[in-house]
Amino acid sequence: MDQEARLDYLIDYLWKTIPNAHENIKQHQADTVEEKIAMFQGLCNIRQPDPVPAEFVKVQDAFLTAWNNERHVTSLHDLEAVSPQLYLWQGDITSLAVDAIVNAANSELLGCTRANHHCIDNIIHTRAGVQLRLACNEIIQAQGRKEPMGKAKITNAYNLPSRYVIHTVGPFIDERGVSPLKEQLLASSYEACLALADQYQLDSIAFCCISTGEFHFPHQRAAEIAIQTVRDYVRNTGSKLDVIFNVYSDEDVNIYRSLLDAIQKDR
Repeated sequence: MDQEARLDYLIDYLWKTIPNAHENIKQHQADTVEEKIAMFQGLCNIRQPDPVPAEFVKVQDAFLTAWNNERHVTSLHDLEAVSPQLYLWQGDITSLAVDAIVNAANSELLGCTRANHHCIDNIIHTRAGVQLRLACNEIIQAQGRKEPMGKAKITNAYNLPSRYVIHTVGPFIDERGVSPLKEQLLASSYEACLALADQYQLDSIAFCCISTGEFHFPHQRAAEIAIQTVRDYVRNTGSKLDVIFNVYSDEDVNIYRSLLDAIQKDR
């Protein structure tokens, strides 16, 4: 079965098993492979964490393995540290082959449920596979409540090149702006992820820019908190974790590079 045949199978299954799929997916016909991938992603996004048959998982995993391997996969060995144990890398976090990548999750912990939405939560769940949403649902059901801000949970990464995904819910910034409590909660998200990575004896972790996307935390202040929290954690605990600050936009590249360069000058 080639990639297009796999997509046809997956889309057909999802259309038949997702209630009201036509109401949520704008494009009801896909002719090219690219259109089919977009439709597959949208259907996965809106699908509830219901069990799937083994055959679906088998075909999905074969498709995702090939799809994920179509792009260049970056490992820690490809990067150069900008400071001891600290790295800066611009790109798609789902193409990093490290021990753990951090997902900026929502309090439901189930991934973005907006079809084809361009957020990190969406793309991580899409490229990992439906197993990730099922695993997150097990966590939520076991704890019996939504995921609080400033904590962290870990799951397998399934079809991603990383080994694990660490999920954290950062603070949301509304019209009242940033407060000391919101700053503390953001720092807590970073600390919780680092502590969990050390608990699992991981060697490397890649952070996205937590809370700066859909949660509207100002980029400059978020980066300052991220770097300071990581440095304090490493210094206070003696952790040997290699930490990658993964950024996507040029704005964040410039912010992080400036902050990290300042650290080097002060050494």
